[in-house]
Amino acid sequence: MTDKESKPKSNKQQAGSVEITYYTDPLCCWSWALEPQWRKLRYLYQGHVKWRYRMGGLIPNWDNYNDPMNAITRPLQMGPLWMEAKYSSGMPIQDKVWFQQPPKSSYPACIAVKAAELQSPVAAEVYLRRVREAIMLHGQNISEWEVLLQVGQELAQEQPELLDIGQLKQDMSGEAARKAFEDDLQQVRLHSISRFPTLTMRREGSGEGVLVVGYRPFAALEKALQQVAPELEPLRQPIEEQDYSRYWGSLTARELEEALCSAPGTAGRI
Repeated sequence: MTDKESKPKSNKQQAGSVEITYYTDPLCCWSWALEPQWRKLRYLYQGHVKWRYRMGGLIPNWDNYNDPMNAITRPLQMGPLWMEAKYSSGMPIQDKVWFQQPPKSSYPACIAVKAAELQSPVAAEVYLRRVREAIMLHGQNISEWEVLLQVGQELAQEQPELLDIGQLKQDMSGEAARKAFEDDLQQVRLHSISRFPTLTMRREGSGEGVLVVGYRPFAALEKALQQVAPELEPLRQPIEEQDYSRYWGSLTARELEEALCSAPGTAGRI
């Protein structure tokens, strides 16, 4: 479980901690579309939230893939859905990848993320973001192991203390990462997760929680968080552009816009 932000500073904060499980997939366009809201939530409630990612295995292969909700059974039909996500969310998305060099499966990317997670949850988070950027911003085919390894090499060169590329390469083809991915798939089936992104939020140590399904506005995420822990208040308001950009490093214009568009603590006004 990742807590990228600072540790809770008081017993009151500790009591208010919320655990979030995020079911997603590197090839999920709606998960990429949700990045502005998801990043804003974690930034504002840092120290109060912990999270972990479960890889959903969106596309095992195209031989048996069927998405009846969006009437998609082959790669070319995925392009219009990505175009819809692009215009609905405002996030940049290279939807033409499905016409030019369509990914054959999302399983390699899922396994690669779990391989990074074997080094640390933070490494997995940063690597997942880089893999998303590779496909969504640059149109790279992340179903290819060579592409996934190249993403890791670039990250390791920039942050050698975060990611060991030799270890990543070894783990990408090892049993532990595949087993971790299989465990994620088992959790997806166990909890009947049928759409990505899906987030479950619950107070730390509690079995009860709130389910958030699909692409949602920030206010919906914040409202769900406060349903679980109504005493929580955002730590930083208003958000300063320079601080936010420095905190995340890579940032799209839409993500910055979301961060600055409204004051925090507005969960009741959807």
